[in-house]
Amino acid sequence: MLSASSITTMLPVKDIQRARAFYEGKLGFVPEGPRPDGKFLYRCAGGATIALFPKPEGTKAEHTAVSFEVADIAGTVRELERSGVVFEDYDLPDLRTVGHVCVLGSEKAAWFRDTEGNYLCLHEDVH
Repeated sequence: MLSASSITTMLPVKDIQRARAFYEGKLGFVPEGPRPDGKFLYRCAGGATIALFPKPEGTKAEHTAVSFEVADIAGTVRELERSGVVFEDYDLPDLRTVGHVCVLGSEKAAWFRDTEGNYLCLHEDVH
């Protein structure tokens, strides 16, 4: 029933202006908004939407909030780094990044945080 519905990912932000500067200036999103409730919406491929909403205490999530599928993860990492995005690096027994990218079974992944502490991910299917 819901599999045909569009999805909106709700991301809490402490500072809406700082978050907008990141999503628009570094990630290249174009806003639809503001909305009367203070949210800023960003349309993504496939009808998905990201909504930034003000929340004074921000996020408490320690997991990936959004993952973007890309065709060339290494090239996308380089492009985002040129925009000022800082990627996470890991050296754990089951998670090790090389050039900010790790291989997890059938996909490659790289993580970064937005200005509000939300974990974002790039992933590329390995064929």
